[in-house]
Amino acid sequence: MENTENVENLQRAQMIAYKEILSFKEALIYLDVSESFLYKLTHKKAIEFTKPNGGKIYFRKSDLDNWMLQSISESKRVLEEDVFNHLKRNGNGKKIN
Repeated sequence: MENTENVENLQRAQMIAYKEILSFKEALIYLDVSESFLYKLTHKKAIEFTKPNGGKIYFRKSDLDNWMLQSISESKRVLEEDVFNHLKRNGNGKKIN
């Protein structure tokens, strides 16, 4: 029984990979979030969606990607490079009169 469920989930995921517009249920699978969480995001207008004729909710996959990537936590290496480049551009941190 569990194997059948895994196969169905894999088939859904493969179908979603080829679509640009996702239904609410497909967005749940794509984002791997709960139904209540996604409803909260739409209610707060924290994520873009469409609701044609006041009916079902749909999402552009690109909007979901943008939402997922909005708070990127940079690695220590990237932050160190940013500091180094900033200091390099601004005279190694020495005060210029």
